[in-house]
Amino acid sequence: MASYARTSEDFRQRDGHGVRHQLRINERIAHEYGCRVVAVYTDNGCTASKPGVARPGFDRLLGDLTRGHEADGQALDGVVCVADDRLYRRPEDLARFFAALTSRPGRVYVDQRGVRDPYSQEGLLEAVRSLEAAVTETRVRSQRVSNWHWARAVEGVPHSGPRPFGWLGDRITLHPEESTLAEQAINDRIGGKAVRAIAREWCDAGVTGTRGSRPNAQTVTQIMTAPRVCGYRANRGALLLMPETGQPVLGQWEPIVTPDRWKAVCATFSPGSLYLHRGSGTPRLTGQRASPRHLGSGFLRCGATRSDGTPCRGALCAQKGRSRKSPYVYTCGSCAHCSISGPLADEALERILFSEAPPGLRLPESVRRRWQSGEAGLDEKRRNIASIITCCVVRPGVKGNHAWDYSRVEPLWRLPDHSPSTAAIG
Repeated sequence: MASYARTSEDFRQRDGHGVRHQLRINERIAHEYGCRVVAVYTDNGCTASKPGVARPGFDRLLGDLTRGHEADGQALDGVVCVADDRLYRRPEDLARFFAALTSRPGRVYVDQRGVRDPYSQEGLLEAVRSLEAAVTETRVRSQRVSNWHWARAVEGVPHSGPRPFGWLGDRITLHPEESTLAEQAINDRIGGKAVRAIAREWCDAGVTGTRGSRPNAQTVTQIMTAPRVCGYRANRGALLLMPETGQPVLGQWEPIVTPDRWKAVCATFSPGSLYLHRGSGTPRLTGQRASPRHLGSGFLRCGATRSDGTPCRGALCAQKGRSRKSPYVYTCGSCAHCSISGPLADEALERILFSEAPPGLRLPESVRRRWQSGEAGLDEKRRNIASIITCCVVRPGVKGNHAWDYSRVEPLWRLPDHSPSTAAIG
């Protein structure tokens, strides 16, 4: 029998004590019901509520259940776990687990309530009821945490986490050197100086961030445009306003500049600026998402197969590459088992667009001329791609094979009656 344990967090002791305790309880439960544990699977500090979070232990468990045995050849006749929500908190994981568990006959599922038959309708209904309870608990807990953060924010309490640049460890008192640098950077930016130039000056002067990293253009922008520099409080990526007056909530810390200076420096960045693509607590004043920088962003899907035999189909995201030939690569953010050179993938997209499109979806010759002459911009090119394909599935490459294979990128064509008109795509 396989024993599975999972904890959502292990940030205090960081010693895995939570999963160890669960595994001991699993041993006791298995002994009580005449079972023997032959394999152990754990995920320490892994949430099961959020999509896209890798759980190696859970994936290995499903793979071994599907094969029928663990790595040493021991047969797996079932699974023991302290509670259902350790295994699954999302419908997708429930379906994957039951498919793997029931892939062989005669298996059982054991928890503190006893032995369950996963093949019966009652066993499946009980699992669904457990899932509904777990989803409800997750929502209630999330709302409780959200309300707690909102209440602290309304009182002007500083953000938790790492010390913000410009303040001392108490997050209230200004850091004499860093606050002066931040104020000067704001004045320089309002005066027309480039952010990259400011970042270079900081690097040349030996300035480091609060975590010891060298400042770059984006981090300098985050420091200058964060609402905290003028004393405003933000929550969940938006300025926090008092419900009674509609005025911004003031924090308990000392401000670096006045609100007018903060608004002035934020106004120096154009809508959709990548520098303003920031995390929570630093809202983007434009209200617009940063536009994609690469041709294939949003169109490429992972063609790798998960350990349980199901296709991944996660989105491939552009990341910085390590070579001149591939200054950027598209990598799967879900399984990380599939990546492809960015320039070669974009070249494959162009080939698909003009050489492989079926007759009903072929673009006019004028579109090809604009594309190849350089007249078409990135947005226009992406509209052209979206007009004939829904996405492209990228098969994983073969390790050690350096030859480029265009067939790795397989398009999923749009229906002819759903493609935009020629006028709409430029």
